[in-house]
Amino acid sequence: MPGFLAKWQTGDTHLRAPLQIRQYEEIADRVAAERHERVLDWGCGYGQITALLTARGVNVASYEWREDAPPTSAEVKMEAYPEFTVSVSSDPVKLPYPDDAFDAALSVGVLEHVQDPDGSLAELARVLKPGGRLYVFNLPNRTSWTERLARRIGAYYHGQLPFDQVYTQRSARERLQRHGYTVTDERMTGMLPQSVPVPIPPRAVGPLWRLNQFLARIPGLNRIATAVELTGHRPAS
Repeated sequence: MPGFLAKWQTGDTHLRAPLQIRQYEEIADRVAAERHERVLDWGCGYGQITALLTARGVNVASYEWREDAPPTSAEVKMEAYPEFTVSVSSDPVKLPYPDDAFDAALSVGVLEHVQDPDGSLAELARVLKPGGRLYVFNLPNRTSWTERLARRIGAYYHGQLPFDQVYTQRSARERLQRHGYTVTDERMTGMLPQSVPVPIPPRAVGPLWRLNQFLARIPGLNRIATAVELTGHRPAS
């Protein structure tokens, strides 16, 4: 997909931080490796994950909540990636898809911002096929050192916006389980502030990313990691 690659190389993807780019690529690789027939990019934002998954041959439907959108839904072109369309709606919970429509759904930095997380998790379960997967990435850790630092220096932190929530590994797991998901692959991720656009030499990105993930998996130390990551499976019946 030359258009997308050109945008990525020039930085015109609304991702400015090398570690964040590396993370998004790994998310796309992981989901694509599962060979799901159809995937929902829930809360797709600018569309980076949609573009990465499509480039890997994944059939993706993109959805985004917008306050100024119609309450039903409308298909519009993505501003950052006009080759893709996104379903937009002003309904904070309801999704414009039939029951059992997807093999998997992704929440990449989304669940912590929604108005009704329990309603949204139930709605995602509705559109997932029996046994379908919900991948949750970038769920902010309540005891993260980066959240504490952001508060002190006046930078954005989770809790600053009206519906923001922060989680622990346990509270994230329990919230999914309340809606019937079987939770697997749960872990703490990231010790470094991945979204800060600091210049990193290309040859250093890989080693720094591996160190970032290694530190987040050390028991005790990972209590202050940046995020919780987990996978929930909708019951098969």
